[in-house]
Amino acid sequence: MENLEEILSDGEQTLDSLQELKAWLFQENIRVMTASAELDEKQEKFEQEKELFREEMKNLNRRMSAEQSRIRKDNQLVSEKLEIIKDGFQKLDMDRRRLEKEWARLAAEKEIMEERGYYDYEGHPETSLLFHGVNNPMTLKKRYKDLTKIFHPDNVAGDTQILQRINREYESLKREYEKFKQA
Repeated sequence: MENLEEILSDGEQTLDSLQELKAWLFQENIRVMTASAELDEKQEKFEQEKELFREEMKNLNRRMSAEQSRIRKDNQLVSEKLEIIKDGFQKLDMDRRRLEKEWARLAAEKEIMEERGYYDYEGHPETSLLFHGVNNPMTLKKRYKDLTKIFHPDNVAGDTQILQRINREYESLKREYEKFKQA
């Protein structure tokens, strides 16, 4: 269709040209209204998307701050656990040193006792120490029962080898008391 300038440039404003101008203006008006409606629709859609984006950003910020808070708490917990572990290792090291000193002291004491001849059982002085201070058959029997309760293999502190040594020592001491009784 012809342009507005072309219509107006003819100079003759005839009825036909006015009709043509009116039709052109009507079409332009419809086109502008359609474009305006499309623009309004796009603007409304843009506003909705903008609002959705804001909501998503708020949610993401909330989740991010919650996650950062959780990470801070986790880091603090890990730091506390690390301090506990460090403290535990220090205590273990102190215990190890103390135990080494105790072993050295016991080894020196054992050496002194061996020199003085306090160990009378073949290579197992600990069993004779278990019966140390026993001076009659009744005390021997009571000590034997107590030791078998402690060192029985079904017990937590149980040890078969120690129990066998205790049995041998008990039998040996029992025979000595019987010999003493008969003499």
